[in-house]
Amino acid sequence: MIRLQIVERAGANLFRTLIHAMRSGDLRTFVIAKRGKRVTHRNPGYSGWISWSDSRGVISCEILSPRTPGNEWRLLSALIGRLADKFAESVHTISIQFPDAQAPKRRLRRPRSR
Repeated sequence: MIRLQIVERAGANLFRTLIHAMRSGDLRTFVIAKRGKRVTHRNPGYSGWISWSDSRGVISCEILSPRTPGNEWRLLSALIGRLADKFAESVHTISIQFPDAQAPKRRLRRPRSR
């Protein structure tokens, strides 16, 4: 899972603009699902989805790809590329947080029997 925060410029209303663009067909790369709470890529080769929400000009996203773990970068790349191409004037900052590497499980050693 990759977390992403998009801070929009003052008065840009980027979240509503993106939803409207996806529903009207102006932004054909992505599709809205789950009443606007989930975004998927139109190409079925991009497995996974983006869960997002908006709060006071900050769009918080979680990119998930449970069928093919490790391929979240494809959705991330497509989203950032599309934002930079079509909506750059509305974006102030993009912040990406990668998950912490999980520590390997420690094996418990059994005491030797003597």
